[in-house]
Amino acid sequence: MKIVIFGLTISSSWGNGHATLWRGLCKHLVQLGHTIVFFERDVPYYAGARDLDELPGGQLNLFPDWDSVRPIAKQDLRDADVAIVTSYCPDAIAATDLILTEGRALPVFYDLDTPVTLARLVAGEAVSYIGPRGLQDFDLVLSFTGGPRISHEFRSRLGARHIEPLYGHVDTDIHRPVSPQSHYRADLSYLGTYSDDRQRTLEELFVAPARNRRDLRFLIGGAQYPDEFPWSPNIYFVRHLPPSEHAAFFASSRLTLNVTRLTMAEMGWCPSGRLFEAAACGVPLLSDGWEGIDTFFVPSDEILLAKDEDDALAALAMPDAELQRIARRGRERTMDQHTSDKRANELVALLERAASGRMPERQIEEA
Repeated sequence: MKIVIFGLTISSSWGNGHATLWRGLCKHLVQLGHTIVFFERDVPYYAGARDLDELPGGQLNLFPDWDSVRPIAKQDLRDADVAIVTSYCPDAIAATDLILTEGRALPVFYDLDTPVTLARLVAGEAVSYIGPRGLQDFDLVLSFTGGPRISHEFRSRLGARHIEPLYGHVDTDIHRPVSPQSHYRADLSYLGTYSDDRQRTLEELFVAPARNRRDLRFLIGGAQYPDEFPWSPNIYFVRHLPPSEHAAFFASSRLTLNVTRLTMAEMGWCPSGRLFEAAACGVPLLSDGWEGIDTFFVPSDEILLAKDEDDALAALAMPDAELQRIARRGRERTMDQHTSDKRANELVALLERAASGRMPERQIEEA
């Protein structure tokens, strides 16, 4: 298939979770023999932190504005089999209109920010990447979040007809066990962009334990942390890390923390890609809990869950042998179910199923 994607970004992993996921998917889609064309608006904040300039085996189109790229996109859509529009794509509505006007490619919407989308809809706020007709014109809607609410919410609020989850994943060529690096050494690490709605949990599960255990070393990696963040002498900081450094960061940690965005935690069934990345690197996982997390990892066997400072301190006090057992089990689960190549195969199966449902209509039209 030729798959054309209109997305937020694949060229920069700075301050977003989209790029790493798309890189893993696209790489394995190309390996399966599919053609990938990715359209991304060239914005200053991603241009200044770009860590991918070419899409290996595919085509990356960076453009300054929609008017300049529309003729190129139109040409690509004429022989495309699938056209995907994503959440937070700056030109999502214009791209959707073009896809539907051309009419050949299977129209797909992929919401990588489902909890945010639904929270805004419930609050009566506009969603910049969804037009006035909602999602009724898409033959397939993919959601980064699963669980029992998603199908009902997307159908009732946005008119979606066919909704399927496509969860996060990890590219194990990049995220894998490597030798630890002394400059990333930590008893507890945390990798994530600063977010107001994660801050309370981060303070409970990371900052407070750091103040309690001054004998231990704590490390944060990420972007957009404010000066007023409650640092302590044993909390160290590494500014934005490109994906190529993630494995060394995780592998140098005795234990690493995952903190889920508030909207994701409230929705449930929404695993951050960071969970799978850390597990693939062979590091023990400590995470806040949310409904459905046991669908992806078995608590106390493949992952440790914490609801407060005492739980985090108890995890830090666990013997190394037990932490390593949990790390091995978490990695085994990830390699079995949560890799980018497996998600790419899931995506292809979903696309083929959706396309087969359109086939009789196409044959009639062509006849």
